Amino acid sequence: MKHVLLSKTLAEIVTENHEAATILQKHGLDFCCKGKRSLETACTEKNLPKESIAAELERVLAAGDLSIDFSRLSLSKLVDYIIDNHHRYVKQQMPQIFAWLEKVSTKHGERHNELYKIFECFTELKQEMEMHMRKEEIILFPRIKELEEPAQRASSTGMNIHAPISVMEDEHEQAGNLMEKIRLYSSNYIPPADACTTYQLSFAALHAFESDLHQHVHLENNILFPKAIDAFNTRNSM
Repeated sequence: MKHVLLSKTLAEIVTENHEAATILQKHGLDFCCKGKRSLETACTEKNLPKESIAAELERVLAAGDLSIDFSRLSLSKLVDYIIDNHHRYVKQQMPQIFAWLEKVSTKHGERHNELYKIFECFTELKQEMEMHMRKEEIILFPRIKELEEPAQRASSTGMNIHAPISVMEDEHEQAGNLMEKIRLYSSNYIPPADACTTYQLSFAALHAFESDLHQHVHLENNILFPKAIDAFNTRNSM
């Protein structure tokens, strides 16, 4: 696979998997204006270790979700999974997508006015998601984890978790509504025929971001939160 990657152009690599762009950018490889170069040629020009970079890309391209029965995970393990996978993904991808959308809306917005609306929606989504994840990681998730501790060691499990969970669910719905608007404005993430590489990349990244958000919200709304409420009600009925 490394040999195949080395022969592909930078534009082809990021078009096939937008997460590869993070690796290329880390090494200063221009996949937009100079995206027609092969990975091997680009690495040679900058005197970069082509084999190790190809290996990094290979890991990104080969990565896939493990088959996990999330309903069987403990509250603590489920919280850790969400933070380690979905929160980390959001924190890594949002600044990059924001930068791409800012660039393409500035450059192509006059010709494609929908880019202004997409950028506006994503800016709002970014602000809300950053605050939302902070509240989960600082307030709600520690309280949920504490539900699995022995009662004598728990300091805040007497505090009602129904209210913060309800707030998080409302914010999930708002995030979903913003992504739905973005999907509508982007014509289901299909870029126009004259879209440059960054334009195409931003739409592919938004599509992937929405897919991750759906799984993210599913794990919280349909698995973590009901399990936490059951644990809270059980503990407080004793």
